[in-house]
Amino acid sequence: MLKKTDLKKELENLIHSPENHPYLLAVSGGVDSMVLAYLFNELRDSGCKFQIAHINYKLRQEDSYLDQKVVQDFCEKNHIKFHLYEVSEKDQRPENSIQLWARELRYTFFKQIQEKENLEFLVTAHHLNDQLETFIINLSKAAGINGLSGIPSNENKILRPLLNFTKEEIYEFAKENSIEYREDLSNKKSDYLRNKIRLEIVPKLLETNEHFLDNFKKSSSYLNQTKDFVQTQIQEIENNLTVFNNDYKIISKDQLNQQSDFVKFEILKKYGFTSEEIPKIFKAENGSSFFSKDHQLLVNYNDLMISPKTKDERLSFNKKPEDEILLIEKFDFTKNQIEIDLNATIENIEEINKSFEWNFDAEKLKFPLRLRRQQDGDEFFPTGFSGKKKVSKFFRDEKLSILARQKIWVLVDGENSILGVIPFRQDRRNAKDGKTNTILKIFNEK
Repeated sequence: MLKKTDLKKELENLIHSPENHPYLLAVSGGVDSMVLAYLFNELRDSGCKFQIAHINYKLRQEDSYLDQKVVQDFCEKNHIKFHLYEVSEKDQRPENSIQLWARELRYTFFKQIQEKENLEFLVTAHHLNDQLETFIINLSKAAGINGLSGIPSNENKILRPLLNFTKEEIYEFAKENSIEYREDLSNKKSDYLRNKIRLEIVPKLLETNEHFLDNFKKSSSYLNQTKDFVQTQIQEIENNLTVFNNDYKIISKDQLNQQSDFVKFEILKKYGFTSEEIPKIFKAENGSSFFSKDHQLLVNYNDLMISPKTKDERLSFNKKPEDEILLIEKFDFTKNQIEIDLNATIENIEEINKSFEWNFDAEKLKFPLRLRRQQDGDEFFPTGFSGKKKVSKFFRDEKLSILARQKIWVLVDGENSILGVIPFRQDRRNAKDGKTNTILKIFNEK
């Protein structure tokens, strides 16, 4: 049975020193949220600080305003700061997906209030029956252990202190304490999946066992403990397969593919990839990209490269690099030799982590000389090889990752002919020989 002292106990189970944190309560006017507001109001004498937010979606004409009035009257009576958002035409209510639209709208509103008023936690009135409905919904979606664990009681600064109490207990508490609330008649319609489960499936389950909800609560607790244990193990596996970088993460594709489908799902779903996409990732060709809402994944030979997407950019390793750099405009033939130290000469060039020295016959070169990125169709005649070779094939033979390729410069002359791939191979056609009189030396020292 729900009691006035239960809220404090539940909050203490969720966070440390709950009296020291400010809260924003999401209150719709229904029995669950009005009981939540009442319980928080009872804690004010112990120093609990909170404010209340309500959204009038204007979906049910006069009933929507009556819901608003119940919440607003409660706040005025108890001197609680009240925040109201009234939906208007600018909110562009869709014909379909009303629930998703409403959810995004209210959480955006709540977040704005929290930031403005410096309210650390958002508190909602989800209860045990909601938990059961969510379990059934996720069961039908093959949602994995996280989905079956249901609604978290504390996640992303959202607290749900009534999750251990049934709808019946909440109704009984409201009756005992004469709490005014409004019934949302739309909840009596089976238009939505959750309502259908609430009205048609849950009652039949409760008929099977008078202790059904109590047993479900215990099962839910076991699932959450199992989830915590499994996530610890999953993180250890991921850490063992992962090389971290400042901008992206590299996971061994081959080693991850040897794990069970469950492990693959649990690791990659954190980055927003679904159970339908994951098999495609492991069958994809080198260079394939996959996008989730917040991440991009690039298949790079035996690795998966993952990076968060920014608002205006793709992966850091997929950004468009600078196109070209002028290295030397013309040669001063009054000198026998000119030397160019790349790292010392060119400002902001990426660090070249390999020493090299190339000597050219300056009289054979067509100036100006530039550094640019590899282009489709590029070919050169590398020293140490017979014949010519495509630069793309050279990269593959060197086993260079896609990221490494995008950071490599090629040296070209005034006719866009390749003089070398930095820092690997010089093109032998214009290299210094026994007849050379004027030398252009390009080098890098580490």
